Amino acid sequence: MMETDAAIVRRAIDGDERAMRLLWNQHAPHVDAVVRRLAADPDLAEDIAQEVWIQIFRALPSWRGDAKFSTWIHRVAINRTLNALRSVKRLAATETAIEEDSAFVEQDAERSMLAQSIEAAAQQLSPGARTVFLLHDVEGYTHEEIAEELGITAGGSKSQLFKARAKLRRLLAPLVESLSLNTGQDRNYEGGYAGGYAAQ
Repeated sequence: MMETDAAIVRRAIDGDERAMRLLWNQHAPHVDAVVRRLAADPDLAEDIAQEVWIQIFRALPSWRGDAKFSTWIHRVAINRTLNALRSVKRLAATETAIEEDSAFVEQDAERSMLAQSIEAAAQQLSPGARTVFLLHDVEGYTHEEIAEELGITAGGSKSQLFKARAKLRRLLAPLVESLSLNTGQDRNYEGGYAGGYAAQ
């Protein structure tokens, strides 16, 4: 019978190395993916991921079981990664208020190709705009939550997201046109593309 997350976490808190390895084996792929997306730099992401896992094991006693462990560890990974990025001064933000757009998630057969295109385009954004785009459109954070995490205002978060989406529209325009010609449908990157990226 497989152990529950709660049982494994309890053993890990008590210093059981096998339990720690089990948690790492189960969750490292997802945690590493989150760190890579936010850091954008492979070498930096590798360093941050090691620190993230140290922090995760230190924070295990704070998990009370009121949320799924995978949800909790996802949140810890994001928070610790943002802290690390702040320490190397990779974040930037402005404070111009705009109307908040909603993100609609659509899944289709082109998800893998679209996700790769989105990821490549996202690397061309400024660090601040990319971080806000990933947190809002990919991770599902609200502007208020982003503002708290990054130490900016909600208006600043909205402004960064507006800039990120505007640049992504320009960068992805050829792909959008190609898909529209092939399918006869007009596609909105803010929904289908971000949804495909998030699913990776």
